[in-house]
Amino acid sequence: MTEITTLKELKKSGYQYRTVKEELRTNLINRLRDKKAEFAGIIGYDETVIPELETAILSRHNILLLGLRGQAKTRIARLMVHLLDEYVPYVAGSELFDDPMHPISWYARHEIETKGDDTPIAWLHRSERYTEKLATPDVTVADLVGDVDPIKAATLKLTYNDERVIHFGLIPRAHRGIFVINELPDLQARIQVALFNMLQEKDIQIRGFKLRLPLDIQFVFTANPEDYTNRGSIVTPLKDRIESQILTHYPKTIDIARKITFQEARITPDQREAIEVDGLLKDLVEQVAFEARDSEFIDQKSGVSARLTISAYENLVSAAERRMLVAGQKKTIARLSDFIGIIPAITGKIELVYEGELEGPVHVAHRLIGGAIKTLFTQYFPHPEKAKKAKTDSPYESVIEWFNLGHRLELTDELTDSQYKKVLMEVPDLHGLVKQLHPKLTESQRLLLMEFVLHGLAEYSQLNKTYLHGGISFSDMFNSLFDGDFDDDEGFDDE
Repeated sequence: MTEITTLKELKKSGYQYRTVKEELRTNLINRLRDKKAEFAGIIGYDETVIPELETAILSRHNILLLGLRGQAKTRIARLMVHLLDEYVPYVAGSELFDDPMHPISWYARHEIETKGDDTPIAWLHRSERYTEKLATPDVTVADLVGDVDPIKAATLKLTYNDERVIHFGLIPRAHRGIFVINELPDLQARIQVALFNMLQEKDIQIRGFKLRLPLDIQFVFTANPEDYTNRGSIVTPLKDRIESQILTHYPKTIDIARKITFQEARITPDQREAIEVDGLLKDLVEQVAFEARDSEFIDQKSGVSARLTISAYENLVSAAERRMLVAGQKKTIARLSDFIGIIPAITGKIELVYEGELEGPVHVAHRLIGGAIKTLFTQYFPHPEKAKKAKTDSPYESVIEWFNLGHRLELTDELTDSQYKKVLMEVPDLHGLVKQLHPKLTESQRLLLMEFVLHGLAEYSQLNKTYLHGGISFSDMFNSLFDGDFDDDEGFDDE
């Protein structure tokens, strides 16, 4: 089809005009019948958001994606482009990409009137039929709709009442495509009214000049519920014209969250080759976000973006890489003590409530990491508090007793892998405990679980954990109270 260059050839080909919503609907129907309908890269929405989105497309609706930040709203909108035809014809030279069978602009109508079947035809790829605008309070009607161009009027010697003097905005230029407005509530009410008028009446009103343009656009809007109810709102008439509102959500399981993180994390081939990250650490990274979404210190209306775990995983790998490079090694295993490196990823992705501000972002981050360790610990080892109360000897008794005798264990980022092993092996029965409960592990996995035991006991208040500059120290819980060394949840001294 793309070889066609004139209107006459296009007519002979049997081409039929159809709206962009009909185009999306037809192509989706074909994909559903062929079992090929998919939104690549969208994970965890197979039973919720995607079916609702497909229903909205089949209904030829304008769509509002409503959800907290980091829930793939914009990505979903961008992927709708793949449901468009690969190429569509338009009147060559038309700034609105007019369909040759259904021209709406003065230029396209004039071309067809004067040149008839010899009107030149060009082809537009679907990638060029997507327009996206972030709504901000300073967006104007001229940005979205257009304005009168006095230079054009003077050059062409036309009055302001002539369509040809209009400089079209983003929305008219998105004719025959998908137009996305992110964070819709941030638009001023008068701008939203202009949108409502375009959705309802197909009118463009510019400086008192009313131009009727039957624009053919699939509108997709995104909004955050926080913005929806606090910072701004969607005016009622506009909301009423957006036919389908679809609620997005965060991953519901760690498994789904892990898939999203590994898909999005930017890990270099060299890092993948040199840094081994155990599944336990991957789960802990995801659990940090789950802890954050339940934390009393974090503003839940703002949400905890999936970008937190993506950035945290990248930082974890990079922290292990830095330690490896400083130690002069070529390969290494990520450690729990490397989690100090993910603190910047956490503090930059959370909005604290008043109590959280009192605690401080770094202290809240340490609490989240500690909470993740505590949550997952009992999936690998007996519950420390229940073991302590049991009539039989606690499996942790020898480990705790060693610290009670005044010993201290420090895991710093200066330790090579062999030194890391040597330090952990100093704790009596720690290796035996892990080997007894998990006999089929590799040595690196066993060492990681040995460190996990120490962190878990600290979270259950049976050991003291102190954050050092560049490491973590474990010591006796009781004596640390008198030494002024108790720092389990406090992290670094911010002073």
